[in-house]
Amino acid sequence: MAKAELKTKKTTASVASFLSAIPDDARREDCRRLVKLMQQAIGAEPKMWGEHVIGFGDYHYKYESGRENDWFVAGFSPRKANITLYLMSGAARHSAILERLGKHKVGKGCLYIKQLSDIELPVLKELVESCARELKKKSVS
Repeated sequence: MAKAELKTKKTTASVASFLSAIPDDARREDCRRLVKLMQQAIGAEPKMWGEHVIGFGDYHYKYESGRENDWFVAGFSPRKANITLYLMSGAARHSAILERLGKHKVGKGCLYIKQLSDIELPVLKELVESCARELKKKSVS
């Protein structure tokens, strides 16, 4: 059986061009602010992953099955209903930080926010940094 190929991969597409193409002014500005925040929190330049995800940092992981993959440490995508943040160590396990974040929803590895004005940005930065530290401990080099 052939190994499943990931559709979302790091590309050379321009992050600035992607952000400029976001039609809603407020969403576009929120995303530009998120790029700055996540770049500071992760300490890595933003890169496009696929057509709609901006990722920061590099993370190599290995499943117990032996399957390995490269991914980003944290990233986000401006979806229609929410800005989806991908925190690879899992946002839900940081409940103490999430309690202080503001209005949001949490999925298994995702954090959903409508707009940045709904949340506390210093708390979001703390969450991203905490997730990145946790992931670094697990990373396979």
